Amino acid sequence: MSSDSSKFLMRLFSIILFLVLISFSSRFAQAQDAVGDASGAYGAAIKTSGLPLPRFVSLKSDKVYVRTGPSVRYPIRWIYQKADMPVEIIEEFDVWRKIRDSEGEGGWVSQTLLSGERTVLIKGDDLAPVREKPEEKARMVARLESGVIAKIDECHPAWCKVSAGGFKGWISRNSLWGIYENEEVN
Repeated sequence: MSSDSSKFLMRLFSIILFLVLISFSSRFAQAQDAVGDASGAYGAAIKTSGLPLPRFVSLKSDKVYVRTGPSVRYPIRWIYQKADMPVEIIEEFDVWRKIRDSEGEGGWVSQTLLSGERTVLIKGDDLAPVREKPEEKARMVARLESGVIAKIDECHPAWCKVSAGGFKGWISRNSLWGIYENEEVN
């Protein structure tokens, strides 16, 4: 084989290899974009549980890691250290739930760290009166301070029956975070 034909074949091989690499690179970039759209963009809520979004749940553990994204490969943003605290699920991805707390802070947690048991957080500057009946003039059985977590037994339009610290009674919905305005619980 002559030196000219060897050079020609080498050049042809180089061009073909170059075209194959460009094609592969383009397909790899498209695949990365598709993965990024599914796992990193979070543009649209991906419903994997079939349950409505948003919705309230509570923390199952007194040590819940909140991450910046839906995977253990994302860094921990902070750690919740209060079991039963109500949080709101606002997005889902696979087994991960994006939550936010009463202060509007949020991040991603594993669904295994969440419970469907409903709780509420007492809010406001004053002590919230807990009454024997769902009436403003009913006998007061306790007063709960802001930040106390209470279990919801039932809720009606203006009142919720809760239990906290050994007390049970009715409290105005206006004093609670962790339940939607028109939501009823039985």
